Amino acid sequence: EHLAVAREDEAVRVVVFSSADPLGFCAGADVREPLDHDGHVRRMQMFSDLYDQTVAFPKPTVAACHGDVVGGGAELAVACDLRVAGANLRLRFPGAALGLPVGPARLVTLCGLATAKYLLLTAKTTGADEALRLGLVNQVAPAAATEEKALELADTVAAHDPAAVARLKNMLHEWDDVVGRSAVEGVGQVEHVRSAADLPFG
Repeated sequence: EHLAVAREDEAVRVVVFSSADPLGFCAGADVREPLDHDGHVRRMQMFSDLYDQTVAFPKPTVAACHGDVVGGGAELAVACDLRVAGANLRLRFPGAALGLPVGPARLVTLCGLATAKYLLLTAKTTGADEALRLGLVNQVAPAAATEEKALELADTVAAHDPAAVARLKNMLHEWDDVVGRSAVEGVGQVEHVRSAADLPFG
C-alpha cells in the first residue's frame, strides 16, 4: 500500500526501507508462529508479492540494514537498489535450513553466482565488513547511524533528475531481467510451499 502511494507521488524520488526495532532491520517471518498449510502459503505469497513490488518499483530504493537482516528481511534488502549496513549487521539467508528454497535472481545480480551459492547453500551469517567485500552492501556505517547514512545516500540520488534516474534504473533491470526472473522465482517458491506435505517449522 505504501509503495503504491509512493509510486504515484511525484514528490517522492527515493524510498528508504528502515526499522525502529533495535534488534534489526527485519528478521523475516516468525517461524515459531503456528500456521496451518494454507497459512504457510498465504505468508509465502505475501512475502513474494513484497519482493516483486520492491524490485519492480520504478523509483530508487535504499535499505538501512542494521542488526538482524534474516530470511524475508534479507530478501527485502537485496530487492532494494542500494543498501547501507550497520556495523552490527547479521545477514543470513536461512531458507535451506528451513526447507524453503530461496530464489537466487536478486542475490546473483549483487554478488555473482559463486557467492550466491555459498550464502544460500550454507545459510551462514555474514557480517558488515564481509557483506561490503562481497558487494552485498554499498556502505558500512556505525550501527546507530545506519538510517542517517541511508537517508544521506537517498538524498544524493534524489538530487538528480528523476526522469533520468528512473530511465537508468529501468535500463539496469532490463540488462539482466531481474524483475522477470524474480517474479518467476516467486511463483516457484509459493508453489513449493503449496505442494509441501510438511514443513520443518511453524
